[in-house]
Amino acid sequence: MFIFGNLLYALAYVLNILMSIYYWIIIIYVVFSWVNADPYNPIVRIINAIANIVIRPIRKIIPTQIGVLDFAPFIAILILIFIQKFLIKSLFDFARYLR
Repeated sequence: MFIFGNLLYALAYVLNILMSIYYWIIIIYVVFSWVNADPYNPIVRIINAIANIVIRPIRKIIPTQIGVLDFAPFIAILILIFIQKFLIKSLFDFARYLR
């Protein structure tokens, strides 16, 4: 059973790293929107494409734009924090239980 616990621990660890990277991608996306980065730059296009995977569905479900402020990235960050603190932490705890 310890093998499954180790597998689950490794999976939780990788998911935690991916959530942290995604968190920073959204932060960079917000900074790029503030400074009007060149939309034809390949790095900007990649960041926008990756961030919009989560932000676009949030905009469809909840009207997030109030005036010139868009709260969709903020809501996306809150969702990522919830996933990290609840789901991934639960995976870590369950993996420790199985060891």
